[in-house]
Amino acid sequence: MIANSLKRQSINPPETQAFYDNFHFSQATRVGDLIWVSGQVGIDPQMKPGDGIVEQSHLAFQSLRQVLEAAGASLADVVELTTFHTHLQADMADFSRIKDEYFPTRYPSWTAVGITQLALEPLRVEIRAVAVAGCGTA
Repeated sequence: MIANSLKRQSINPPETQAFYDNFHFSQATRVGDLIWVSGQVGIDPQMKPGDGIVEQSHLAFQSLRQVLEAAGASLADVVELTTFHTHLQADMADFSRIKDEYFPTRYPSWTAVGITQLALEPLRVEIRAVAVAGCGTA
């Protein structure tokens, strides 16, 4: 029984299956109640980057929520965020305001890192997370 609860599961919502097939990574990996979510970026369903940090942040958080739901969790279950920013100082106020819309209470641990580039030139932010399924309701 313990062995089954620790089985590794790859989480790939149907909308993101192409990432798994083409780039060989899962949107998330779940082992027991722990979920590690790969970096989510600000692209729409047609793979078009959002305009600016505000739109990209919303798109990335919406993708994060979608992946967590596919893994059987929610944003309330997130215990750690790591965000990567190509314009860290310029974007921090807007990004923080948007982050607080998705995490209005019980803030997760958070590390913000300034970087020089992401996978696509217009991308400004990438969000990865660790969640514990069910802990947000406790």
